[in-house]
Amino acid sequence: MNGAPTVRVTTWWLEQTSPGDLSPAVRAPEAPPLPAPVRSGVPSPEFSRFLYTAVGGDVTWTDRLPWDHARWLAFLARPGVETWVAYERGTPAGFVELDGHDEGTVEISYFGLLPAFRGRGLGGHLLSFGTERAWDLGERWRGRAATRRVWVHTCTKDGPHALANYRRRGFRLFDTTVEDEPAAEAPGPWPGAHDRQ
Repeated sequence: MNGAPTVRVTTWWLEQTSPGDLSPAVRAPEAPPLPAPVRSGVPSPEFSRFLYTAVGGDVTWTDRLPWDHARWLAFLARPGVETWVAYERGTPAGFVELDGHDEGTVEISYFGLLPAFRGRGLGGHLLSFGTERAWDLGERWRGRAATRRVWVHTCTKDGPHALANYRRRGFRLFDTTVEDEPAAEAPGPWPGAHDRQ
């Protein structure tokens, strides 16, 4: 890579092949109920880019940063792409993005919480809800086959609890890859965001 600094990244690929594979998160009986996530029904590049940078800024999500408005809109407007947003008191707390592919395969392409909402039990709830929506995605899109496989990948650049959360929800490992990638700083949701900590 021309002498540029690199980082070794391990990526884990996980799947479910039946709705019965899902092991939903369970909240303590005394815990207050969590509101159901809401589907973002209008493709909005501005909103989706906000969610992407707000959730992924400190865990080195960088692949979509170069996307312009037209590319975001083209992706979000594709049949079978859905964004589900968890809110707490009207504030976006996290999201799960589903990408329905042909022949009944659905990818959980992005999932995560904004930093202020991590560590409070919301992640298991949101992932459970998002996985359920992946399994019934075909019911919401005319002409789309019923879901027969839901898959996701996570890597060492994601949050430290991501892999364990997927496994607790019933996802099984089907592949692992290790690659050297160009080193990149976590950009944060805006310039100087990390200086506020």
